[in-house]
Amino acid sequence: MECSLLVYKLRVAGCFVAASLLAMQASAQYPDRPVRYVVPQAAGSASDTSARIIAFELTRLLGQQVVVDNRPGGGLTIGIEMVVRAAPDGYTVGYGNIGGLAINRSILPKVPYDALKDVRPIAQTNTGSQMLAVSNLVPIKSVRELISHAKANPGKLLNGSSGNGSPGHLAGELFKQMAGVSIAHVPYKGGAQAMTDMMSGQVHLIFESTSSISPHHRGGRLRGIAITGPKRSPSFADLPTIAESGVPGYEVTVWAGLIAPVGVSKAVIARLNDAVNKAMTSPSLLEKYAANGTDPVGGTPEAYGALIRSEVEKYEKIAKTLKAKVD
Repeated sequence: MECSLLVYKLRVAGCFVAASLLAMQASAQYPDRPVRYVVPQAAGSASDTSARIIAFELTRLLGQQVVVDNRPGGGLTIGIEMVVRAAPDGYTVGYGNIGGLAINRSILPKVPYDALKDVRPIAQTNTGSQMLAVSNLVPIKSVRELISHAKANPGKLLNGSSGNGSPGHLAGELFKQMAGVSIAHVPYKGGAQAMTDMMSGQVHLIFESTSSISPHHRGGRLRGIAITGPKRSPSFADLPTIAESGVPGYEVTVWAGLIAPVGVSKAVIARLNDAVNKAMTSPSLLEKYAANGTDPVGGTPEAYGALIRSEVEKYEKIAKTLKAKVD
């Protein structure tokens, strides 16, 4: 009886060792096919622009094609849910940004994932500010003029955003409260569509990441009037911050990083984290980021996870103060 039990235990141990060796071998070979990079916003959006810069570098560093898969909608939840429900093999990763991971849980009635439990952080990729811009068809050239116009025409100005729960949405809500103005929110399925409608005057202003709005600002198609961050951006040194333009204390920054489903092996996470950190030193990436007013970050999975937790707490307090909820 004891002999049979010993044989059984040895067989179990052998199976465990074999399985471990196979897992290690699979991780060592990772990736051996293309990797899907899910972006929870539309093509042409700030997230898409940033993700494609990163995907180019990761393709070079990993030796396999990293393919951007745009999945907009649901206030950023469709794309993030696709990532967290994917097979935990490292072949589906996602663009985890502030809206999808930190803001949604506070303002949407239902989010189909828990950013603190269902998401495996890989590394933070970028941070930056948003730009407040207005349509060329409205007679507004500064934040003070915007506030004055909004107070004289309550509810008539339309604030386009890349969607409910997006950073631009909350930035606009915070601005309205702190400036004491009434401006209507118009959500789109992506920032590109919102900015196109701004050019024709269908909406009048937008808070959008500098990475996606900068070509329109520099091309004169939209009029940037301020930066949402705590200090001026070197890339847009002529634009003041909103705080120094009549709304003291106003500050909104944006960030994003690479995420995976829970269950991806430590070896695969380490491989991806190493690639992200190397990408953050690429001269090509740094040049593109600088042109867009975006700062590279990098770092450990643990540091990115700590950021997500702290931002969840921060925006829960902000949403409660603003009474910001989307039906």
